[in-house]
Amino acid sequence: MKKNPAKKKQSKRNWYSIEYRRVGNKKLIIGTYVLLRLLVFLVLIAQAFNGNYEHVFTCVLALVLFSIPTIIERRLHIDLPDTLEIIILLFIFAAEILGEIEEYYVLFPFWDDLLHTLNGFIFAAVGFSMVDILNRNRRVTLQLSPFYVAVTAFCFSMTIGVLWEFFEWGVDALMAKDMQKDTIVQAIHSVTLHPEGRNIPVHVTDIADTIILHSDGTQTALGIGGYLDIGLIDTMNDLLVNFIGAIVFSCIGYFYVKSRGKGRLARQFIPQVMEKQTDTTGEAPTQPESNAEP
Repeated sequence: MKKNPAKKKQSKRNWYSIEYRRVGNKKLIIGTYVLLRLLVFLVLIAQAFNGNYEHVFTCVLALVLFSIPTIIERRLHIDLPDTLEIIILLFIFAAEILGEIEEYYVLFPFWDDLLHTLNGFIFAAVGFSMVDILNRNRRVTLQLSPFYVAVTAFCFSMTIGVLWEFFEWGVDALMAKDMQKDTIVQAIHSVTLHPEGRNIPVHVTDIADTIILHSDGTQTALGIGGYLDIGLIDTMNDLLVNFIGAIVFSCIGYFYVKSRGKGRLARQFIPQVMEKQTDTTGEAPTQPESNAEP
C-alpha cells in the first residue's frame, strides 16, 4: 500500500516546524545567529584573500559550532533557555574569532581567564541539567538530594575542563602550537638543579633574563625579563577559574533544586526536555517540565 505523499509531506512539516523548530520563535536568538554568522563570514573572506588558510578553517569551525545548539534542540528534544543559547554563541565567537584570529588571547591577558570561567559555569549548567532531568523523570527511579545534584554538576564541569587541558597539551606536543600560553616568572624552585641529585629544591630568584645556548655554541638572549614557564602556570590558572565558574553555578543549582525549581536565575541556564509532539493539528509543542517537582 502506497503512502499518501501529501500526508507524508504534512507530517514532515509538522515534525520540523512544530516539534523541533522552537528556535524559530526566538527573535533575539535568530538575530544573534544572523549577526555572528555574517561577521564570521566576512572574516572568512578577509582571511582567504590574505592567504591565512588556517584562520579560514577556524572560521568554518566556528560556523559549524554555531549549529550545535539548534541541532541539540531538534534532535535531542531539549529546549535551551534563551540566555544560555546566546551565551554559547557569544562564547564560540569570542573564543574562535576574537581569541584566535583577532589575537585577543595575546592582547588582553584576562581574555583566556574570562572564557575559562564562563566555560566552567556553562558546563556546570549542562551537568546539572543532565542529573536534574533524570531526577524529574517519573519513569526513572532516581531521587537525588540537591547537594548531590550540585556536586555532580561541579564534577562534570571540572572533568570537561581537565579534558580540554589534555587537548591543549596534545595539540602543543603533536602540532607544535602554543595553546598552553607561557608565563614569565622571576623565580624557580627545582630539585633538578640540586648538585647532588637530592630531593631538595634549589631556589633561583631575581631572574632578569633567559639565555638560550644553541648546539653550535651560539647564544640568544630572549630579553623577556625572566624565566619562561612553558604552559604549567597557564594550565593551573585555567583550571582554577574553571573551578570558580563551576562552583558559582553549582551553588545556584543547589538552591534551585532546594526551592523545587522556583529560581528564576537558574532557569535561564538549565536546559529542559521537551515532550515529543504527536499532534498534527498545528498546535504548539508541549512546554518543558520546568516547574515539575524534583
